[in-house]
Amino acid sequence: MNLALYFAKRYLFSKKSTNAINIISAISMVGVLIGTAALIIILSVFNGFEVIVLSLYNKFTPDIKVEIAKGKTFDPTNKAFAAVKNNPSTAFYVESLEEKALLRFGKNQYIATIKGVSNDFLKTHSLDSMIIRGENVLNEAGAPRAVIGSGVEYFLALNINSDEPLIVFSPKKKMGNSIDPSNDLNRNEIMVSGVFQVQQDFDSKYVLVPLEFARNQMEEPVNVSSIELYTKQGTDIAKYKKEIREQLGADYRIRDRFEQNELLYKILNSEKWAVYLILTFVLIIAICNIIGSLTMLVIDKKKDIAILFSMGAKESMVRYIFLFEGLLISMVGTIVGLSLGALFCYIQQRFGLIRMGQSGSFIMDNYPVDMKFRDFVLVFITVFAISFVASWVASRLSVRNFTNVREELTEQ
Repeated sequence: MNLALYFAKRYLFSKKSTNAINIISAISMVGVLIGTAALIIILSVFNGFEVIVLSLYNKFTPDIKVEIAKGKTFDPTNKAFAAVKNNPSTAFYVESLEEKALLRFGKNQYIATIKGVSNDFLKTHSLDSMIIRGENVLNEAGAPRAVIGSGVEYFLALNINSDEPLIVFSPKKKMGNSIDPSNDLNRNEIMVSGVFQVQQDFDSKYVLVPLEFARNQMEEPVNVSSIELYTKQGTDIAKYKKEIREQLGADYRIRDRFEQNELLYKILNSEKWAVYLILTFVLIIAICNIIGSLTMLVIDKKKDIAILFSMGAKESMVRYIFLFEGLLISMVGTIVGLSLGALFCYIQQRFGLIRMGQSGSFIMDNYPVDMKFRDFVLVFITVFAISFVASWVASRLSVRNFTNVREELTEQ
């Protein structure tokens, strides 16, 4: 095996009698190099976009969300929830009450979700960086205030500097038989203190209000829709989630951030794997040049093969020589490609050479990049596997046709 590897290394760097073999080998190596570098760069860019998108969602998504398994609301005043609130890993405990409502500002109307939150919600500081107009205030001098999404602001043509309040309508729990439908609606007014912008799904959906205002609007004096839990830094989320499940039991659905945004995670992963498969096909085409290179190399080294057979070498050893030759060509291209890809990603992270467009038109100015070690391992294993198959096929088919090469040369 070591002798076969020695011959393969000598053949890789030695001068061939036919210059075309050197050219084809170089093309094969460069093809693998470019394909490997492109694959690691694209995967790193997708990782960067994934980090950006998830960070936007995570600003509005708690670490753990507790909801009732059956029904819409539940009573959070029992001992189990008190234990959850006093858990050493719980940083902030937020009671939330959500319901769709009709909003009116001036002559404009829009249906959005009213989300009443307890005081701890503002302590998370997750909303501070998302405020684009006004202030992050839900109470001012004892009066309730609303913080709305930028999409809601747009559809209502709302001006937060206006003295006109936002009017909220929602159905009463006990509807009468009044001829006037407005008599069956709860109507309350609230001033808007600020506008937030996170992501379109949230911006055009939510209006944040104090929990007391939401209770009065929805006639829910005790119950809540969910409990949102924010953990202390360094908390093991999986372990914490298990503790909460044991404390609350099977009547409640406990979801971490992945489960709250499961569809988003699946979409991001499916897009990444789709690009990976497409570029892998490109790599396969590039690596298939190795078959042609090895076939020509076998023809070029016909006399060497005859000498090896004369010295008692077995056909398997000769196969190993050209198998290792193909692997060396692809591995040199792979290592150089991974190095160049990592260098490019580092430069992009540090200096942001490639920009996304005009400054200020996107969330970030430069293409985001996030290198992960597992991607480098995945690309290396992928190229190695494809190269091994291509080299094995080429060496087996090519050498098989030269088993009687010694007799042929003797006759000549």
